[in-house]
Parts: sequence; structure tokens; C-alpha cells
Amino acid sequence: MSTNRPPRQEPAFHGGGLRPRSPAEMLEPSRAPAPPGVSAAPLTPAPVGAALRLGSGILTLLLVIMLTAAGLGAMFYHQFKTPGPLRVSHVIAVPKGEGRIEIATRLEREGVISNRWIFIASYLLQSTFATKPQDLKAGEYEIKKNASMAEVLGLLTQGRSILTNLTIPEGLTSLQIVDRVRAEPDLTGEITDVPREGSLLPDTYRFSKGMDRNELLERMQAEMKRFLDSAWEKRQADLPFKTPEEAVVFASIVEKETGRADERGRVASVFVNRLRKRMRLQSDPTVIYGLVGGQGSLGRPLTRADLDQNTSHNTYYIYGLPPTPICNPGRPAIEATLNPATTNDLFFVADGSGGHVFSDTLKEHNAAVSKWRKVEKEMRAKKTAEAPPAPDALPVPRPGDGDPPTPALLNAGAAAAAATIPLPIRKPRKR
Repeated sequence: MSTNRPPRQEPAFHGGGLRPRSPAEMLEPSRAPAPPGVSAAPLTPAPVGAALRLGSGILTLLLVIMLTAAGLGAMFYHQFKTPGPLRVSHVIAVPKGEGRIEIATRLEREGVISNRWIFIASYLLQSTFATKPQDLKAGEYEIKKNASMAEVLGLLTQGRSILTNLTIPEGLTSLQIVDRVRAEPDLTGEITDVPREGSLLPDTYRFSKGMDRNELLERMQAEMKRFLDSAWEKRQADLPFKTPEEAVVFASIVEKETGRADERGRVASVFVNRLRKRMRLQSDPTVIYGLVGGQGSLGRPLTRADLDQNTSHNTYYIYGLPPTPICNPGRPAIEATLNPATTNDLFFVADGSGGHVFSDTLKEHNAAVSKWRKVEKEMRAKKTAEAPPAPDALPVPRPGDGDPPTPALLNAGAAAAAATIPLPIRKPRKR
């Protein structure tokens, strides 16, 4: 007899699943069954999940890029608007044909801007949104001190080049330069202090109308320092002065002794040789400066009495260099000072033609002085013959001219004669 038995069913594990393959699998918790009438949600397909993750990563990356760009933009804008590195106003020349990268590099090299790439990026951005072309124009521009990149870019794109110039000749004292700056009507402001002697570089300075006078003097000082630092690095070895400041003192004497370009190196050589031999410089311009200071001009020939005044700058009395420069020397005099000619010369005297005769012995020098005195006497006689007599001039008394002259008349005649007599030949003083 057969019986119909239902098939044997294996006990269900893990919510009706298959028999576990191992005891460890039996210990795993089973998934809770779905509520009645609710079917279990199917798992998200793998491709859809990967796409979501990729999209989320891209959005995150874009957000990071946007935040970084915003931060860099804020930093660039701050540098574009912040005051620039110039300590004093500066004139820069932009040649024709230079591109924006060359112009930006020039501005950075001369200390006008702090970063050429920010300048170029700002220029390109401004040009993109401008309604008319924004070209960087060639010309000479006065950049104000602490001018921002925005101000510099505005100057160059608008072409607002400088309009006025002031020429400062070589050999003027600081007081004389200040007088010229004060007399310039296109400048403004009052000058309260005269700059230190020898600290201003003679040159032609260009500036915009309304610039402050003190700012122009500061530019002259900055240009002197810049040039002197560069020239000092190229100096000869073993010069008899040790600092750039002493070189300016020396150069100021060379500047006042000759105005001829072909003689500066040789005049510098004479004074270098005298310093090396511990001889006094015996330079007449130093005597004049000791008498009149920053006024510059004595207004008459030197006399024996002038040479005998023991002032701080009288190099007929003192050894070595005077304590300060006697004028503001130009570039050629400084270059000649730092790279003098190689000679044995110890003396020089005027030759009557605008130049000098150089000698390495006192005998040769005295002969040259005698020739110069003859030339000087002829020139003085010619000048006296051509000049009309002054109606109010006091006559120099002579024996037999009527009544005895008064003491006042004698003093006036003596003073007139003393002002014109040539100086005698003098041997160098020994220490």
C-alpha cells in the first residue's frame, strides 16, 4: 500500500534561503522579511550608481575650481588695486613696438609694478570687456610714488605722457638746484630743507604739471643713489677712497676743475696720484666752497688772502678730501673718478684755450704756469681795452696825481689791485 507523502522540505535559513554553506554563515543575521503586500525594492543597477558617483565628483571638482578661482581673483584684484612698490616718483620710457609682455617686464624690472603676470592678466581682462581698444601706448610716463597697477595701466592705455622737463646742469650746489626747482612754475609745494650736498644727480627731469617740488628732489636723490651704486661696482681696484660717499666728494672736485670730457680722467688721475703720495690736493674750487658754501660762486678771482684762510674745505691746508662734496657731480665726473686715467701727473694749469697743461714735475709745472700768466695778462689787457670806463669807478691812485689821496681811496685801489693780481707759483707744502 502506498501513501502520498508531501516532499520533504529542508528547513529554511536566513529568511527562507538555502542551507548555509558553513557554520559562520549560520551566525550571520538574516534580512527581515518585507511587510505583507509590499514587495522588496530592487537594488540600484551598477551603471546608474557609477554615473551618480561620477556626477557628484564632477560637481565637487567644479565647486573647488570655482572657489579657487574666486580666491585667486580676489587676491589678484587686491594686488591690482593696492599701492605699488615705488618709493619715489619715477619716469619710464616705453619704446615703440614693444608688446604687452615686454612692457610689463620693463615695468617690473624698474620697480614700477610688483608682478608682471597680474598686470598682463588684468590688461587682457580689461581689454575683453572694454567698448574700445585698450592698447598700451609708447611714450615717456611719470609714475607717481606708490602708484597701483591699476593707475599704471590707466596711464599707459590712455597715453597720458609727461609734458614738462627741467634741466639741472652738472656742477651746481644743492642750494643752486633748489633755487631752480623753486623757480619752476609748473611745480607746486614749498621746499623746507636743502638736500645734502652731492646727493642730487644732474640730469633732465620730466614731470607732469602740478607735481610737488619735494617729490622731484626725492627723485633726483634716488637717481643719484641708483647710478652711484651701479658705478661703484665697476670701479678700479686700489683707489685712495673707500666708500661711495668719498667718491662723490672726489668727483665733485673733478667736476669743478674741468668741463672738458677728454680731460676728466686725467684730472682725476692727478688727484689720485697726489692722494697716494700724501700731497695736498690744492684745488682752487675747494677754497671757493670753503668761503661761500652753497652759494657756489665767489664772483671774483681768488687772491692770496683767500688761499690763506684755513677753512674746513681749503685743500691748500688740509690733507686728503674735504669733509663734504663741493657740488653735485654728473655721471661723467663720477665715472672718471671711479676709473681714472693711468698717469704720473701731479700738476695741471690752464692753457688759455679752455684746456689744461699736465705735468709730473714741479719744474715743468712752473714753466706751464709762467706761460699761462702771460696769456692771462694779455687776455686781461684786451678785456680792459674793450670795456668802456665805468663813470662811478674809483681811480687807482698814482704818484703825482695832484692832491694826496685819502685813506679810503688808497684802500679801494689796493682792493682792486689785489683782486686782479695773479697768484704766485707755490711749491706744495710739506707736512
